[in-house]
Amino acid sequence: MSKFHPLTIAHVRNETRDTIAVTFNVPAELQDSFRFQQGQHLTLRAQIGDEDVRRSYSICSAVQDGALRVAIKRTQGGLFSCWANDTLQVGQTLDVMPPMGHFNVPLDAASARHYLAFAAGSGITPILSIIKTTLATEPNSRFTLFYGNRASSSVIFKDELSDLKDIYLERLKLAYVMSREQQDIELFNGRITKDKAAQFLKYWARVEDIDTAFICGPEDMMLGVSAALQEAGMPKQNIKVELFAASIPKHQRQPRAAASTAVHQQTEVTVIMDGNATSFSMEQDKESLLDAGLRAGLDMRYSCKGGVCSTCRCKVIEGQVDMDVNYALEDYEIARGYVLSCQSFPTTAKVVIDFDQAE
Repeated sequence: MSKFHPLTIAHVRNETRDTIAVTFNVPAELQDSFRFQQGQHLTLRAQIGDEDVRRSYSICSAVQDGALRVAIKRTQGGLFSCWANDTLQVGQTLDVMPPMGHFNVPLDAASARHYLAFAAGSGITPILSIIKTTLATEPNSRFTLFYGNRASSSVIFKDELSDLKDIYLERLKLAYVMSREQQDIELFNGRITKDKAAQFLKYWARVEDIDTAFICGPEDMMLGVSAALQEAGMPKQNIKVELFAASIPKHQRQPRAAASTAVHQQTEVTVIMDGNATSFSMEQDKESLLDAGLRAGLDMRYSCKGGVCSTCRCKVIEGQVDMDVNYALEDYEIARGYVLSCQSFPTTAKVVIDFDQAE
């Protein structure tokens, strides 16, 4: 079971006016725990006022960098992001959970593949890690990136991307799309939409030449680009998507049709963590497994509570649940019994979930 560890901040850098990159110092005894794959994220925890606040941020360093770094973009009304941008400095400690996530594909030095990525705003964070790691690991592979922003001043990691382009002149194709800054080629003006993605696929990156596509950004962009890729002929399983937490859609659970009695059915829930099994009772269709477990005093892991970050991923061993929202799990993971506990509501009298099998 992943636990929080206090890590010291080694470096803080302003990437844009509203984005900082934070590098953590990982002590020798935690090196194995914090070894990451490209595209994974960290869950950070801080006590802000009287509130225990947790947020997930993607790792933006390459596996080969020997550094653990995340980017935190200030969002309007964002409690953690505003606090971090105003407060964090070198020498402070922050509670950090070891890396998690599956926004990547296995790499092989002998491969010669062509990867495609669409990113918008802070969605570049995991994509940067993926691009840097991939080009360093697979010397015969190529990468094409379409990166959307409002204007040049808001481009996160602009200098780092420029340096990467200089290093990999023939293997990295980089195109910026600006919504509030006019560019010479009309196609690169505006937001990245389904129609614009379809034009990119027609003139700049042919689907039949792409092995895997990565998409990270707000929901409307993610859905539009994914649809354009599939309509152009790319199999859904070759498309990897990640929705950044700042654009978590608002969702209100709709209770299932009421049974003949107004009394809520009870479920006995057993949670397996760190080899230990703990049980509690809860009412069906009233609260999620995560909320019920936290109320029962269990230290179940979570971050966004919006079905986006996958921090609360676990496996259903017995019983059945309804999962309301899922932006984090692939179809094959759901088929194998994995769920997001923050979005799962029991529908049977007994449910057993295992966090140890979700590592």
